[in-house]
Amino acid sequence: MSKWRRLIGSLVVFITVMACTIGSPVVGPTAAPPTDTQGAPPTSAPTQALSPTESQPTQPTATTASPTATTASTAATTASPTQATQPTQPSTSEAGIQKIKHIIVIMQENRSFDTYFGTYPGANGIPMQNGVPTVCVNDPKTGQCVKPYHNTADVNAGGPHASASAKTDINGGKMDGFIQAMRGGQKACKNPDTPGCSLSATPDVMGWHDAREIPNYWTYAQNFVLQDNMYEPNASWSLPSHLFLVSGWSAYCTKPGDATSCANALDGPPSGLNTAKNDYAWTDLTYLMYKSNVTWAYYLSAGSEPDCADDAMLCQAKPLAKNVPGIWNPLPAFDTVKQDGQLGNIQTVDRFLAAAKDGSLPEVSWVIPEQKVSEHPPASIHTGQAYVTSLINAVMQGPDWNSTAIFLTWDDWGGFYDHVVPPVVDINGYGLRVPAMVISPYARKGVIDHQTLSFDAYLKFIEDDFLSGQRLDPKTDGRSDPRPTVRENVSVLGNLVQDFDFTQQPRPNLVLSENPPPGPASIP
Repeated sequence: MSKWRRLIGSLVVFITVMACTIGSPVVGPTAAPPTDTQGAPPTSAPTQALSPTESQPTQPTATTASPTATTASTAATTASPTQATQPTQPSTSEAGIQKIKHIIVIMQENRSFDTYFGTYPGANGIPMQNGVPTVCVNDPKTGQCVKPYHNTADVNAGGPHASASAKTDINGGKMDGFIQAMRGGQKACKNPDTPGCSLSATPDVMGWHDAREIPNYWTYAQNFVLQDNMYEPNASWSLPSHLFLVSGWSAYCTKPGDATSCANALDGPPSGLNTAKNDYAWTDLTYLMYKSNVTWAYYLSAGSEPDCADDAMLCQAKPLAKNVPGIWNPLPAFDTVKQDGQLGNIQTVDRFLAAAKDGSLPEVSWVIPEQKVSEHPPASIHTGQAYVTSLINAVMQGPDWNSTAIFLTWDDWGGFYDHVVPPVVDINGYGLRVPAMVISPYARKGVIDHQTLSFDAYLKFIEDDFLSGQRLDPKTDGRSDPRPTVRENVSVLGNLVQDFDFTQQPRPNLVLSENPPPGPASIP
């Protein structure tokens, strides 16, 4: 009898231990410390990482001097990051996402992920060993192999960034053509004295910034979600990038008003900068929102848009007007916007600030800068960060904060170095990696999202939140166009819902100074 009692007792202990183990969440490292009162980011590493929702293709590492490892960056920091473990996933129910009543996409200009977050602790940044880059890119002018370096300059030049330059930069997966493309772009400069025509022995496409230059961006990353696998949807420049942002495609239509006449156009319509007569006949997201009575607005800062259609780094700035089609303002040329009588939804940014203040934000907002605040070379990084901070502060201090998701990103890589080979999902891209963050009272804190993402994920999130999962799909949306891919359904595309914890209480705002002091160095 005593044997049976001992056996039964052992079974009870075993079952109890197993039940506790199965029922316990996976525990990550200690929570990230809060920022200081000045808003400078702390030096400790982010505490959690989101794994991709499905297995990802191996990403080759850049350049001739690169090791083969492609895991999270080994960049040295003032405090070495603890290896993050996969956290338990929060609720991702339909009821959860619908706590978000206002989606805001803030689109800045021309930065690669490695340029802004290549030394961010725990992110897939510049390959390093003991704080020294293990990669370099050949300069065809000097014959030197230039390593990524800390760039303290507030104004950068970057490089050309249309499809031809993307091909050169990527160089079949070697990721070593950035300086070659930059040198080739010199001939397009109209004035050799402009920053883009600098003949420096170390071109600034290899430069990176950290919290010393962009403290608020690093503070947002520390306190909300940083995405280190966000790709421009197309391997090209600003116009097609903005077309993808609102429609999931870039095309050229030979017959105005006829969507069946539209053909794929990686670099956008042949009009280049002269977009006033462009006609975009294919379906954009506003069409689906109009049919479902979803409110939206496309907000523009007053000023100019400087991007160049001929693969140049610098060119004459063009005016940015709310009812004039442009490379950063494509919606006035979409047939659906005109036919639905919604041109009035394209407004100036002062209307956004007023709506944020009085609690009248539409359900979907896009906020687009003008040249001076865009961070598009030769614009000031500091000025751009101050502008973005003012937008986010306005939302955080307004009555809609507790039901808002802000997606902050940059439209293309601007010719700057990035070491990760973009996945190929169709004939258009993806393009190179760009910085991206999720800022929301429901955003998970201090998380780095490693899912494969592109701007198509914004469309998908909006559609899942407000349109019951309807897609920009010619088979289901009632408008036939010959787009090659329904981008929201690409199998490799992650889900932004994973960046939220809808079970938590809404987090308080984090109002930052528009002129913060420099943060700490990421590498001692």
